[in-house]
Amino acid sequence: MKEIQGESPTEEKSEDNQTNVGFREKFEAKLRTADGHYVRSRAEMLIDNWLYMSEIVHAFERKLPVEEDVYCDFYLPVGKVYIEFWGLENDEKYKERKQEKIKIYQKYGFNLIELNDDDIKNLDDVLPKKLLKFGIQAY
Repeated sequence: MKEIQGESPTEEKSEDNQTNVGFREKFEAKLRTADGHYVRSRAEMLIDNWLYMSEIVHAFERKLPVEEDVYCDFYLPVGKVYIEFWGLENDEKYKERKQEKIKIYQKYGFNLIELNDDDIKNLDDVLPKKLLKFGIQAY
């Protein structure tokens, strides 16, 4: 119904009648990776391209198979591994959301690899070691 009225179905009205736009609408995925995925940041593009060039099958922004409405950055079917890139460490709301997501990963016992800005600078060194912990060999 909201779509017919010209509204996005994910928009919600807050008490002060301002529209709260979801993360996916606020930060549109405009960067195209080597395998055709569209991502939101340069770091996500580097991770996606690294996985693709390493011939590791992956999905971008897959919904977690849980009751909560949570999406991972990347999912690797081999090893059932989720990858999260934490890019906005200076934002308080982002930090709160990060902690919520980590608790969800822990609650369900999901395999999680966490990456930050420093890791992106050294993906060739960092990611193979983190993947190996879950039995995924790169190269």
